[in-house]
Amino acid sequence: MSDRVALLKGIRVWLVSFVVCLALSGATAFPLVHELRWTEDVLRSLSVPEHLPALMAWITHVREGLDTADAEYPFVLYGTDWLAFAHLVIAVAFYGPYRDPVRNIWVVEFAMIACVGIIPLALICGPIRGIPFWWTVIDMSFGVFGIVPLYVVRKKIKRLETLTAAPVRAAVVR
Repeated sequence: MSDRVALLKGIRVWLVSFVVCLALSGATAFPLVHELRWTEDVLRSLSVPEHLPALMAWITHVREGLDTADAEYPFVLYGTDWLAFAHLVIAVAFYGPYRDPVRNIWVVEFAMIACVGIIPLALICGPIRGIPFWWTVIDMSFGVFGIVPLYVVRKKIKRLETLTAAPVRAAVVR
């Protein structure tokens, strides 16, 4: 297998993994109320309230808020439906780099910028919305963990670009 084929295969594996994670994280925003009830039940069965009372109190508080919103103001949860939709649409955008990584590297770079943007968003909006700092750190970790595979993909695309451009430069010199 040539270097070019191996790089392309590696890029595609990383992209598919990233897209699957992005789509799953988005899809979980649709059934938020039910997920939080289930999460609370699971955490109670694992004795989490005794070991991590702050986490349990936060999960219960959020679940109560979602239950109230769902019962009295269900339109508020429409925002999480749009959040889920945005994740799925962004995931589709990665078809471009999957098909032609060099030409569509901008999608990867755009996603890297979005990952960096998560940090100031969480640091600014978290306190405004009353989010505990430790939860803000969890939110920021999505940007940190998201940028790692994107950085690997970008490096591989740049390497692929040099391999692809080398035969063109050689032909021009002759």
